[in-house]
Amino acid sequence: MQGKLFLLPNLLDETAISDFPPSVNMVVTQIQGLIAESEKSARRYLRRFFSHDLMTQMPLRLLNEHTEKSELEQLLDPMMQGETWGLISDAGLPCIADPGSDLVFLAHQKGIFIETFVGPCSIIMALQLSGFSGQHFTFHGYLPKDSNQLNAKLKELEKLPGTQIWIEAPYRSPKMLETLKAVLNPTTLLCIASSLSTPEQKVVTKMISQWKNSSLGKEPAIFLISGTIPLIKNNL
Repeated sequence: MQGKLFLLPNLLDETAISDFPPSVNMVVTQIQGLIAESEKSARRYLRRFFSHDLMTQMPLRLLNEHTEKSELEQLLDPMMQGETWGLISDAGLPCIADPGSDLVFLAHQKGIFIETFVGPCSIIMALQLSGFSGQHFTFHGYLPKDSNQLNAKLKELEKLPGTQIWIEAPYRSPKMLETLKAVLNPTTLLCIASSLSTPEQKVVTKMISQWKNSSLGKEPAIFLISGTIPLIKNNL
């Protein structure tokens, strides 16, 4: 009998003003083990659902940027034996800007039942809040760190149709904003959505020229640009 792999949502931040949906609260109690990016994040997640004793007894396995593809089969061994395990990301949804997608692909090949559950996704939340087109958008993950490569990539993205979205490490967010102000055309629209789902949430959309005197702290942020100013139709 094949087991199950549950793709479980995580909060975007420990101070998030929202909590897990009831469906997640119910299904987490069914898992027999948890796959996470780090033991610390796994224990923090499990504390929300289990007593201390049950939490410490829960088997854990790690899946992160250091995991070799050859190790993925070992992660699925319990499910091949009929067990039900969960997969989480450090924040938001697993498999979105997260190493979990390789594990899910392999689970499909092995006939393991996979189910996902509703939860927060900073990328989609930022798109919703930006006012940019949700009909045609592309997520680019992390952009190049090298200055010349980054500048070239930004000019390339600026010319593309639709909404272009990417993320950056919090400590690099201030530098990213300064680069955008220096490289992009003054009329290009930029949205920065930071600290989403927390009391400090801030989402600002305006043209590059209007960002001139603005700054950004070292905080988790989603960056979105669009070369098209949305049309406002008068339906009155």
